[in-house]
Amino acid sequence: MSRYLARRLAVSVAVVLGVLVLTFSMLRFAPGDPVIAMFGRQVATPERLDELRSRLGLDDPLPLQFLDYVSDVATGDLGVSIQTRRPVADAIIEQLPGTIELMVAAMVVSIVIGIPVGVLTAVREGTASDSITTVVGIGLVSIPSFWLGLLLILLFSVGLGWLPATSTAGDVGGLVLPALTLGLPGGALLARLIRSSMLEVLAAPHLTAARARGLGPARVTYYAFRNAVVPVVTIIGLQVGYLLAGSVIVETIFARQGIGRLAVDSIARQDFPTAQGVVMVGAVGYVVVNTLTDLLHRWLDPRVRL
Repeated sequence: MSRYLARRLAVSVAVVLGVLVLTFSMLRFAPGDPVIAMFGRQVATPERLDELRSRLGLDDPLPLQFLDYVSDVATGDLGVSIQTRRPVADAIIEQLPGTIELMVAAMVVSIVIGIPVGVLTAVREGTASDSITTVVGIGLVSIPSFWLGLLLILLFSVGLGWLPATSTAGDVGGLVLPALTLGLPGGALLARLIRSSMLEVLAAPHLTAARARGLGPARVTYYAFRNAVVPVVTIIGLQVGYLLAGSVIVETIFARQGIGRLAVDSIARQDFPTAQGVVMVGAVGYVVVNTLTDLLHRWLDPRVRL
């Protein structure tokens, strides 16, 4: 176990470092100038703009800028926002609860919808309900999240007037539509996975023999689900990355505060430190959750070799 954790830690550090390299490179090579975006050409003279670039370290060679940034991150310093002059860590801590709230709600939607639907379609394979849920599930997975969010706003906010079109942290009513937008595609994917896993288990020889000995359908379904739930845990862990990426779009659509919207705003304003900090926090969170998911997978199924 200790050797596995050491290897996983090394891989995790490499993944985070790779994310930092890609993020740093894409932001630096994007068109525009953060100093001009902050002050504008009409507010400061060219000499003043050059002075600000030098003060912010933006005129240093890119390799040197990257090494300085990595050394600061290694000590827990995410830098200072170019636009607001606030520490990036403070801005992320302020916006992170809203994103966590949205992700937890979306995960609850995925599990509450995905598990019962997956079990039902596996038990009723080949029936009309199985076909209908298959078509609906493929549609939900295929629809882009921004389009699904707009459809839900059009139906429940504009048409029926049941739910607000905008959302704020702590607002339960305003959380429903963003959670559905982010959770429905994940629930459809989870249902398809549970269905395929259960069908494989239901066709196993030991369950066929159990049915022949008179084991009831409910007990057969229970044992099949218990054996099929192991890969589901892995998918739920992998969905954290999807939820992090989806929160960027969902928070923008519903005008909801969170690190996703913070990333969009910082990229639009060319606030390099803030954008890099948000991406790094997301990468670290994704790596940690996947490591914990692998350990849980090992605990649930001892046959899995780390």
